[in-house]
Amino acid sequence: MNQLSQETSPYLLQHANNPVHWKAWNENSLAEAKENNKLIIISIGYSACHWCHVMEHESFEDQEVADVMNAHFVNIKVDREERPDVDAVYMKAIQIMIRRGGWPLNVVTLPDGRPVWGGTYFRKEEWMQTLGQLQEIYQSAPEKMLDYAEKLHQGIQSVGITPNENKETSINQDQITALVEKWGEYFDWDFGGMASAPKFMMPNNYHFLMRFAYQKKDNQLLEFVNLTLTRMAFGGIFDIVDGAFSRYSVDNKWHVPHFEKMLYDNGQLVSLYSDAYKLTGNPLYKEVIEKTLSFVERELMNTEGGFYCALDADSLNEENHLEEGAFYVWKIPELKTIIGDDFELFSQVFNINTFGLWEDGNYVLIQNQSLDEIAKQNAIAVSILKNKKKNWEQKLYIEREKRSKPRLDDKCLTSWNAIMLKGFVDAYKALEEPKYLELALQNANFIIKNLWSGDGNLFHNYKNQKSTINGYLEDYSWVISAFISLYEVTFDEKWLRDAKKLTDYSLEHFYDPKTGFFAFTSNLDEALITSHYETEDNVIPASNSVMGKNLFQLGLYFENSYYEKVAQRMLQNIFPTISYPSAYSNWLDLALNYSEQNKELAICGETALEYCSKINGLYLPNVILAGTEKVSNLPFFKDRFVAGQTLFYVCQNKTCQAPSHDFQKIVSDLI
Repeated sequence: MNQLSQETSPYLLQHANNPVHWKAWNENSLAEAKENNKLIIISIGYSACHWCHVMEHESFEDQEVADVMNAHFVNIKVDREERPDVDAVYMKAIQIMIRRGGWPLNVVTLPDGRPVWGGTYFRKEEWMQTLGQLQEIYQSAPEKMLDYAEKLHQGIQSVGITPNENKETSINQDQITALVEKWGEYFDWDFGGMASAPKFMMPNNYHFLMRFAYQKKDNQLLEFVNLTLTRMAFGGIFDIVDGAFSRYSVDNKWHVPHFEKMLYDNGQLVSLYSDAYKLTGNPLYKEVIEKTLSFVERELMNTEGGFYCALDADSLNEENHLEEGAFYVWKIPELKTIIGDDFELFSQVFNINTFGLWEDGNYVLIQNQSLDEIAKQNAIAVSILKNKKKNWEQKLYIEREKRSKPRLDDKCLTSWNAIMLKGFVDAYKALEEPKYLELALQNANFIIKNLWSGDGNLFHNYKNQKSTINGYLEDYSWVISAFISLYEVTFDEKWLRDAKKLTDYSLEHFYDPKTGFFAFTSNLDEALITSHYETEDNVIPASNSVMGKNLFQLGLYFENSYYEKVAQRMLQNIFPTISYPSAYSNWLDLALNYSEQNKELAICGETALEYCSKINGLYLPNVILAGTEKVSNLPFFKDRFVAGQTLFYVCQNKTCQAPSHDFQKIVSDLI
């Protein structure tokens, strides 16, 4: 065993028996490289990564490769999920060097950590040959490497830096419309999403587009969002049998996924489908929410109320070999045995035909028609077909449970837990299922108990009763967001006070007045080769954009002008740099908060929670909600509570209408 056997990360432990003398990222490993003047190999991946497993099998388990790596390099393995800071810095380097990125991410650096070469997946021969060449250059002409490292380092430091121009300008709402129109040129009107492959869900993109379409009354754009959500829900990328989404599809029709299931995807997608259900009432969206949350509770929730990270893409096939997707795919003879006399109708619903065929006789279940259409074609009642579909899925689930399951990444990450917590809250808003709120509160208490040191710092990870890594900005921004969402459904001001504590801590330890943004790592942590400011929205929105939205909302609740100023300044600095709107959708969502349509609603009275539930069941993305059942010290409620009455206050741009008792009138005003 190498030194990784002492770690808790499932990904690092997967490499603990490699003949490579792997070390974890820590001060001792980095110091060893400097003391011995050795180049460093930094290899970054995560437990559910298929090609990470392939490279491990082909190279890192091979003694010949290990001999080369051990003789000349200090070899460091990094779990990108535990150390997103390290991953972000070296991903910048890779993107500068080869104009693309991904995992596995492999970098060779000087002893001081500055990169000189890198890429993603390499076959054994290419890997060994390149390492040999790099070692030879470092011995014979180190000045060449030093010169290149210095130039690359300068490039890395300049990536992602947004000028802090301190503009006091208003946010241009017309420019948002222009950006959406530009974005529309890349829409796929056949299958939804972007007109390309592979396809990532990018849930925040559709959160924003749905809100924009709603506020602008753009029915065509709303049609596109619903097309996308429907096609994703039809399967392939969505597990029709057991619920939850895989990370992305390799094709343009959301059919064949890269089969790993990630907590962060599913938390965001539950929130997205919950909002879409409130807007449309589409029963397909409700099915997605219920199946996904059932999966998360059953497969990814621990006994303490925490959520695990992921299920692997690979699982054991019939020959007992790890194979991507083996757990999820079906062959015709097996399906005929399970489904029986209904096989022909089943085949119509789930495309056991050329549309649903993947490879090697394997089918990935996918719909391309609604049940209404198929019922009409077969002259049967829709209710009968729905019951049949439910029974088929139950039979398939029972049969599939007999297979070898994908490996579980059983660590808990604070940010991802908060994303899933918010998913449960948003589902509760949409469906009013008490269990969803119960599980959300259980998870919030798990975070408080195990991942927050009281009034101080958050931790990033939790495994085997231990938290070992100091929290990143993503942890603070998402926990704050989740706590605000809990307030919105409970009106318990504890969640706002906790959110404020974490916000004040973030301003003290992450905010950089020089750049006007929050650094990704705390000023209490040891510095990497460059600072990282996460500003581009990706599969998970940028931690700065999430924090901007938090500050906007908390600024209203607490009448805190500094919060408001920081949020507005960040947006004003980022807004002129937006050329690709899909990479800034959460910022654009924040920008919509500065439109004339944004409003605040305060509900004050003993029946406030009753009306809270009614408001939360409506799709009102442009309304900030607050409420209290008693006299409150929250500045937002100053002089607003009147005993024995329930009053509604609608405000806009810090100007409030006269209080009203008429709930229906208030709803009409908000809609």
